[in-house]
Amino acid sequence: MKIFSFVRACIALCVLCLAGNGASATATPLFVLNSLEANVSVIDPATWTETARIPTGKEPHHLYLTPDEKSIIVANALGDTLTFVDPRTAQVQRTVRGIVDPYHLRFTPDMKWFITAANRLNHIDFYRWDGKDLTLVQRVATSRTPSHLWVDSRSTTVYSTMQDSDELVAIDITTQTIKWRIKTGAMPADVYGSSDDKRVFVGLTGSDSVEVFDVSGRDPVSIKKIKTGNGAHAFRAAGDGRHLYVSNRVANTISKIDMATYQVVDSYPVPGGPDCMDVSVDGRFIYVSSRWARKLSVVDTHAKKVVRQVTVGKSPHGVWTLQHAPR
Repeated sequence: MKIFSFVRACIALCVLCLAGNGASATATPLFVLNSLEANVSVIDPATWTETARIPTGKEPHHLYLTPDEKSIIVANALGDTLTFVDPRTAQVQRTVRGIVDPYHLRFTPDMKWFITAANRLNHIDFYRWDGKDLTLVQRVATSRTPSHLWVDSRSTTVYSTMQDSDELVAIDITTQTIKWRIKTGAMPADVYGSSDDKRVFVGLTGSDSVEVFDVSGRDPVSIKKIKTGNGAHAFRAAGDGRHLYVSNRVANTISKIDMATYQVVDSYPVPGGPDCMDVSVDGRFIYVSSRWARKLSVVDTHAKKVVRQVTVGKSPHGVWTLQHAPR
């Protein structure tokens, strides 16, 4: 699988470099989740046109790739469903019902667990994954409004932000119980862990910063607030193993953070409330949902500007493509 992924990435890189604007005639589609229209826009990156709208359950917010790379799972929070879609052809494969309030979702790296955050209902669910079917094993009560999830590289801990109680919570995956909780800045949203599992970055949507926590010891410690811009919200790795992008939804910018020095090293203007992102396989282009403008915006990080926009549906949120930079 690793060899196949490497070869696929190399081929995609060559094609994208020739085509420019992060696209080619052989590129796989981009998916943009339209949260207030209960559908997904399918974008052809060769022509930069919307080629289809995929119906889903109510309020699709986030999506994730299955471990076998055969499906992307769209989590429909108010629909209590998951929509499985082929990431290459954009064909709907199946709908799984009875998944309660799946706002955010993650697989553990060991591929044993599928975890969802029930944003409205204040709990996190652990599902056993057998490669096809999901079985609910444990429901963990949290505090107010679990938002985004991150799982460490050893599949031992899942971190979740609590949007309305201003906390970061760590849950032990083996026992599926809360290990600790710590206060954060205002309205924590997305969360991202360093490759060595020692640091966790939290976007403070109610503030103008990314808060950094040292989680290497028994007790977590807040060690730094990196000022990025108002409404710091969603993360995506730049693909070089060192830098991290954060969208500042209120400031209408994307900041590039050096995870080693905790400094902002670059910034890109993006109109319309930039939210979720993906990054082209060569690392040059950022694909970001402009939440309030009903657009997918393409940012050229070399030119430091938006070079293309595609009209999508209402309140676009999650953005994803199979051909992406390393995460």
